[in-house]
Amino acid sequence: MGVHEICDALHDMKPVLLMVAVQFSFAGVNIFYKLATNDGMNSRIIVAYRFIFATAFLLPIAHIIERKARPKLTWMVLLQGFLSGLFGGSLSQNLYIQSLALTSATFASAIAQLIPALTFIFAITCRLERLNLRSIAGKAKVLGTLMGIGGAMVLTFYKGMEINIWSTHVDLLHSSQQQINHLAASAHADAGNRLLGCLLSLGSCFGFALWLIIQTKMGETYPCHYSSSALMSAMGSIQAVGFALIMERDWSQWKLGWNIRLLTVAYAGVVATGLSVTCIALCIRMRGPLFVSVFNPLMLVLVAIVGSLVLDEKLHLGSVLGAVLIVFGLYAVLWGKGKEINKMSQSVAPSASFHHQDSGSIDIVIMPNGMSSNNEGLTNNNAPNTVEERRI
Repeated sequence: MGVHEICDALHDMKPVLLMVAVQFSFAGVNIFYKLATNDGMNSRIIVAYRFIFATAFLLPIAHIIERKARPKLTWMVLLQGFLSGLFGGSLSQNLYIQSLALTSATFASAIAQLIPALTFIFAITCRLERLNLRSIAGKAKVLGTLMGIGGAMVLTFYKGMEINIWSTHVDLLHSSQQQINHLAASAHADAGNRLLGCLLSLGSCFGFALWLIIQTKMGETYPCHYSSSALMSAMGSIQAVGFALIMERDWSQWKLGWNIRLLTVAYAGVVATGLSVTCIALCIRMRGPLFVSVFNPLMLVLVAIVGSLVLDEKLHLGSVLGAVLIVFGLYAVLWGKGKEINKMSQSVAPSASFHHQDSGSIDIVIMPNGMSSNNEGLTNNNAPNTVEERRI
């Protein structure tokens, strides 16, 4: 395989590689969230700082790169940016973190795996995706989505026997993890908190799925990935800061030092929001919202692996089985999307086969007398004054 073929293959794999990188960044955010909340940082302030850092990172990049190519900023684009910042940023993030506090990380993570199914439903409703169960590609997309959700549920709710593959003996949470587990179990035991946490987690899933649809529409009217991501982050920061100021009046909580709090909000803002949201916007434009959402269960696999490495969490049989189902489901959706893209590319020039079939025929057009002196050799003096076409 030559260099040209390798470059073409990497170009075709670009959306997949970008989304895998996005899920790695999201997995890192979950680890940093645990460390920051374990240090006593308020979750609402984490969300507010996350979008502040993202906005500060994206605005100069968008101004430099897309200064000449950026279209006019209309009221519709501003509305789409506001809705993107709300559903994909401040609202979904605050709902998700609050559901963690009221239930447990396991329960909230399991509910979050409904995002691919909700995105699939919204995309079909908005005619961004076709169900088309009669085709193999349509069946593969549905089956792959269900396998991804099922694998996430198995990974979350079923433990099974413990698997000792490696042991780093690294626990960044130290003994405080027992206290966090105790608090989570107490909240989990409260039926009222569990119901409220379930509703908040469902609201976060609906918000994220709606953001994928809104981002798809916004990409059509405002196809500038850095600028749209910067606009979303700016709107999200305004909303998140306003909400945090209303709910948290202790100014000491807003102080950042050279510690895990600053590292958490900087990573979440620059990497998990600034870079990742831009990659998501690009992949949505290239492959659609369903393609982006099916990578969401992959984050659970990465969190389980990273947690076992740096948080001294144990791997179980359920984690391995769930990871296998997620990988196979992801492959099924990607295969179905690839089949649909190939079918669409083949239908761009439907007349190619028609011309190929008629390549062996010769058309002789006999013009009326007196219309052109160049056709005298082809005309018959006794022919009527009509246009005659013969095919031999």
